[in-house]
Amino acid sequence: MRGPRILIADDERIARENLEHVLRKEGFDTTCVENGESAIRELEREEFDLVMTDLCMQPVDGMQVLERARELYPDTEVIVITGYATVNSAVEAMQKGAYHYLPKPYKIEEVRALVRKALEKRSLRQEVTALRRQIRDLGESSLLIGKSAEMEALKRTIEQVAPTDCNVLILGETGTGKELAARMIHRLSPRRDNRFLAVNCGAFNEELLANELFGHEREAFTGARGVKKGLLEAAEGGTVLLDEIGDMPPPMQVKLLRVLQERKFLRVGGTEEIPVDIRVLAATNKDLKHEVEMGSFRRDLFYRINVITLHVPRLADRKDDILLLSFHFLEKISRAQGKKIEAMSDRVTEILLSYEFPGNVRELENILERAVTLARGTTIEVEHLPSDLRRPGLRVHGPRRGYLSLEENEREYIAWILREVKDNKTRAAEVLGIDRVSLWRKLKRYRME
Repeated sequence: MRGPRILIADDERIARENLEHVLRKEGFDTTCVENGESAIRELEREEFDLVMTDLCMQPVDGMQVLERARELYPDTEVIVITGYATVNSAVEAMQKGAYHYLPKPYKIEEVRALVRKALEKRSLRQEVTALRRQIRDLGESSLLIGKSAEMEALKRTIEQVAPTDCNVLILGETGTGKELAARMIHRLSPRRDNRFLAVNCGAFNEELLANELFGHEREAFTGARGVKKGLLEAAEGGTVLLDEIGDMPPPMQVKLLRVLQERKFLRVGGTEEIPVDIRVLAATNKDLKHEVEMGSFRRDLFYRINVITLHVPRLADRKDDILLLSFHFLEKISRAQGKKIEAMSDRVTEILLSYEFPGNVRELENILERAVTLARGTTIEVEHLPSDLRRPGLRVHGPRRGYLSLEENEREYIAWILREVKDNKTRAAEVLGIDRVSLWRKLKRYRME
């Protein structure tokens, strides 16, 4: 494969040949012309990745070359070079879309760095165009957005296990998309025409969770005026996701194990067993093997739900998907808000690609929802991002790898979120992707209440 193509236009032969020599040594495919007319003819014949043009040429000068290049190929970057630098010409060149205005004499290292940055910018813009096309092509075919190797592997596994009826345990940090993985399994399964229902096992105490899952009989407790079906019964023939199963109270673990073994259950206050035909999926951000060893999760239940294990990767581990996800969210949020956001500035893109996203995909979506809400034009700019992302040198709040344990890092992150939302616990729970009860439990556990 040949390297990036660069067009050099300069009426000084020595300057032209020196520049060509430097760029060819770097592996670039260069074409040299001696005036602006020849440069425009080359541009009208074929596309270049980068144009480097001298400003002062006759009868067609560098500004005209710049204008024609941007007109023909909006993604092609142009560097204007001149031995007669002025403020006015520099401003004019930048206004007309030049990537950089380079005064002579210049240093070779400066040129090398400048050329590489210009080509990186063009490559990034082309990637964004390709990502927009991928978003359109994806449509509703996949709930899990991503083209990285990690996500492709996950989707292949889902396609393999979905047609079966085995129990699946989905592992991943908060905000990675565990429920979406579960929904994709349901969508690709023979149960797709029946209901998919999810319950957060950490959001209820034992009594409320039993009522949520199993329902109750009339007068089972004060206020139970009639029979209520639980989620297991309501999902008959379909799929139930037990989200955050690692937080399920121990007594409920015993009851769930019996349901999985016998495929029958009792409503709260009932005496007659009800058969149920459902597929059970479970999800958690906890290390269940560790929970089993600690005695907080039943070993027999762990093996019952852990027939197949899926790992949903952190967003930081699949950075190739950040832009694809970003444009997916921009399109979705813009449509919901009645706006037409078409792009992100280069600086916004750089910031998002360098950020570690401790809150994973959910945090990215929240960041972009905020940005779309604040944007007045059609482009997301740096000022639309949260303040901590805008600070120079501060790109990540999160694990100092090798120094903080998982629990210590979670505590630190929760404390940071609470500071950011001015101790608004409802808002903090939303950002963290959990309910207020789960947040309260974490605050109590870490003695932060």
